[in-house]
Amino acid sequence: MNPAQLTVHRPVLTSMVALIVLVLGLSALTRLPVALLPDIALPVMTVNTSWSNAGAEEVEQLVTRPIEQAAAAVTGVEEIRSTSAEGNSRVRITLAWGSDLRAAMDDLRDRIARIESSLPDDAERPRVRQFDTADSPIMLLGVASGLDAIHLHGLIDDRIGPRLERLPGVAAVDVRGGLEREVRVEVEPDRLRALDLGLDDIRSRLTGASVIAPGGPIRDGRREFNLRTPAQFEALDEIGEVVVHRDEDGRTRLHQVARVLDTHERETRRFRVDFEDGVVLAIRKLTDANTVEVADRVHAELRAINRDFPQASISAVSDESGFIRNSIANVGQAILYGSALAMLVLLLFLRNLRYTLVAATAIPLAVISTFALIHFGGHSLNLMTLGGLALGVGLIVDNSIVVMESIARRREQVPDLAPTTAAAEGTGRVAPAIVASTLTTLAIFLPLFFAEELAGHLFRPLAVVVAFALFASLIVALTLVPMLMARMRRPASAPRMRERMERAYARALRPALDNPWSVVGISLALLIIALAGLRGVGTEFMPATDEGEIRVNLSMEPGTPLDDLQTVMLDLEEQVRDEVPELQHLVNSIGASAFRASSPAAANMRINVGPRDARERSSEEIADALRSALGDPPGAEIRVRARGGIFFRGFGGDDEESLAVEVRGFDLDTMRAVTERFEQALDDVPGITDTRVAEDGGQPEFATRIDRNRAADLGVEVEAIAQTLETALGGTRAGALRTAGDEVPVRVQLRDAVTATLDDLRDLTLRNDDGDRVALRSVVDFDRAIGPDSIERREQARISTLHANIGGRSLGEVAADVRAALEGIPLPAEIDYSVTGDIEEQEAAFSELLLGTLLAVLLVYMVMASLYESLRDPLIVMFSVPLAIIGVVLALRVTGTTLNVQSLIGILLLVGIVVNNAILLVDRMARRHRADGMELVQAVITAAGERLRPILMTTLTTILALLPLAIGAGEGGEAQAPMARVVIGGLLSSALITLFLIPALYLLFYRRSQQRPPVYRMVDAHD
Repeated sequence: MNPAQLTVHRPVLTSMVALIVLVLGLSALTRLPVALLPDIALPVMTVNTSWSNAGAEEVEQLVTRPIEQAAAAVTGVEEIRSTSAEGNSRVRITLAWGSDLRAAMDDLRDRIARIESSLPDDAERPRVRQFDTADSPIMLLGVASGLDAIHLHGLIDDRIGPRLERLPGVAAVDVRGGLEREVRVEVEPDRLRALDLGLDDIRSRLTGASVIAPGGPIRDGRREFNLRTPAQFEALDEIGEVVVHRDEDGRTRLHQVARVLDTHERETRRFRVDFEDGVVLAIRKLTDANTVEVADRVHAELRAINRDFPQASISAVSDESGFIRNSIANVGQAILYGSALAMLVLLLFLRNLRYTLVAATAIPLAVISTFALIHFGGHSLNLMTLGGLALGVGLIVDNSIVVMESIARRREQVPDLAPTTAAAEGTGRVAPAIVASTLTTLAIFLPLFFAEELAGHLFRPLAVVVAFALFASLIVALTLVPMLMARMRRPASAPRMRERMERAYARALRPALDNPWSVVGISLALLIIALAGLRGVGTEFMPATDEGEIRVNLSMEPGTPLDDLQTVMLDLEEQVRDEVPELQHLVNSIGASAFRASSPAAANMRINVGPRDARERSSEEIADALRSALGDPPGAEIRVRARGGIFFRGFGGDDEESLAVEVRGFDLDTMRAVTERFEQALDDVPGITDTRVAEDGGQPEFATRIDRNRAADLGVEVEAIAQTLETALGGTRAGALRTAGDEVPVRVQLRDAVTATLDDLRDLTLRNDDGDRVALRSVVDFDRAIGPDSIERREQARISTLHANIGGRSLGEVAADVRAALEGIPLPAEIDYSVTGDIEEQEAAFSELLLGTLLAVLLVYMVMASLYESLRDPLIVMFSVPLAIIGVVLALRVTGTTLNVQSLIGILLLVGIVVNNAILLVDRMARRHRADGMELVQAVITAAGERLRPILMTTLTTILALLPLAIGAGEGGEAQAPMARVVIGGLLSSALITLFLIPALYLLFYRRSQQRPPVYRMVDAHD
């Protein structure tokens, strides 16, 4: 059926349908959310468990291992990782792609519920949750104020934070930095001993004096009331007046044996914002909220907050929405520029503005109609969907060009033919060919719908968008273009440029047809050279991006005081101020992390250098210069790297180094020794800028050794000993002070606990079962030890991880050298290792995409064989596919682009694109040879000349439409550039060689028998 036979006679109907599509598409565009990447539910679950004051080894044995064993039985589990640190256990369970995540979550909760009774009594209940990409903050706000840290924290908690959390789309506001108010009772140990009291007595007296409890119902006359006992402290003086001892001399109050201070909690972490002490607010969005919209609301609210609270100044020091907005705008500009270049090519070839506008109508119709698909399909405007449109702009006009050129040629051949008839017949001539070329292009996307790794899910929206845009362009070419061409005036004469091109091409083609085997041999030689050149192309998982942020990480000896750590960071700040003129914002985090609160000997600095277009140096160049300038201060280790990889950031990645070596074993000392040997070996590998071991060498500690037999004889409980020591040093909560609607914790500990000695602890006493006081020195002693700061596990075995930062070389090259460097190192029998990190994802993605490419080749052949009802001619067409490798390798080598997932997607697309030109040639050759009865060589030359102009036009429009994307300018441009460069190179080489190779092959296939090709069912009988 030829739809043009209907549309050429129904111009109003055709126009109205086109307008309806435009209206629906534009309406959908206004409702589309904007995001960096597609919304993908990662098959990852986490189990977090808190166990206060427990060491890393105790957490591993008593909490982490039972949870791992329970999780291992869940259906679909592929990998289990865990980290055990002081007071915390985190287990991460990765499922196979395609698993039922909800069912797995329910199964995991049930299995953990069965083992909860075996976990330590004082450990909190394990929290099972699905990994959510929205957990990563979308904004960091810096707060500077002249208020003291306690009042500033209170202002944020009570006034500023709630206003931000009420905004639509905001899930939580995390407060980082500042100091929380605390009432500390610092007990004088000498006075306690004089009164025969202990810390346990003070704690119990305070706890008993600060209660709030219901009393139950009570009747008063005919009415019933509820009785409450609100007996919490309401003033600081009330705490000091608590009676802690009575004897014949009278009562002893708390203020007589302790100092009651209105102060703040122990400081383990500090933040600095733009060279001043401050507080950082991390804004997290709801899962289904739009990042850009949430950020806009936050910025609007910040203006109001700064006006309402002049005592505090709040500004955005990091904003994910800016990068998203600029990246999306950059791809949008690439679409517009590509469309303009494509139209320029059409005008150059057609030399007719009206014809150019007719062909160009496919672009807005196909693009805008695709917006409706994106909306109703539940997708967002992101780098993948817009990248698909940018990729499809050049392909969209291909069908229209072929149809329009066929109609114009038909009108030239039969001048007296009615315009409507010429339009219908011209469309009918090429309809089978463009249907075949479109279907072959659509067929290449099928493997992506079966891909189950991250790359498959990531690029699936791109495949959907490109496929729908091509389908829409086919409908436009078969309906709207014939209708418009039927109402165009016939040009006075055929363009001379076309005739000259056809004659020149015919002259060049004759020698190729005289020596077809030479053409085949040259093509094969070029292909072999290209495959050899592929060995010099680097590989990586995803292209690096310049996100305008640099990270500086500082590590010092475990146990380094917070003040010493800050002193070093202040020196680094001044060096950064001098070395980075591009600096816009700086955020320092000094001390303990949220997960490892006991290890404050680390700090990190986030340096924001602004958009790429606003500076001369790239973030990688700035990081290299800063790395050299900072060096390594005495007693400190510094690592500098540019933040990159929007794909991992978009999916909540931990933004760690891209390469790691995991040493697997059991004995931590042996594993660390092997890791240190590996670290020395990696120092000589080119491309590795710095390394770090995940474990910091252990936390210095004193282990309490309890004489259990002696404690039993004296009637002292082990739990009481541990609690007394905890109260003395770390402090124990004993009630609360309620004031102005806030509840302030009251904590009891020794006076000057930070400077307490072991003898001070030995002199502490606690009450035994008989009521007598027993000194701790009678039942305990202390041994100096080095305890692990954290213990990492993978697949229920301990690992020690060596991270490596890469610069100047590709990930694949460095990984290969790392494997070679480690291969000859002798290892203990119980130790093995593996090279991990991004290289694992790269190898999995490459394997799947290469298999998908082979499947795409097979599908394309099957589709053509089905349409042509022939096995021979589709085989001729398929010879154009390997020719694309020549241009692909050349494009990668010339532009310095690595072979990554984006590049492989481009190669996959080429399988369906490059055959289009060959389809046009083979289809026309078969028509001339069969219908016209031309001699074989003449049929080949004539058909090739007739298809020269549409082939050149479609090729150049696709190449120039992709050119803005291939340049990779602007933020996020590096992400899509490899795919565009690969398509341009492959299409260019394939098109140029196809013009000579396909005619030569056609001649070779049919010359010996001089048989005519079979009549295809898809081809119309008329010429």
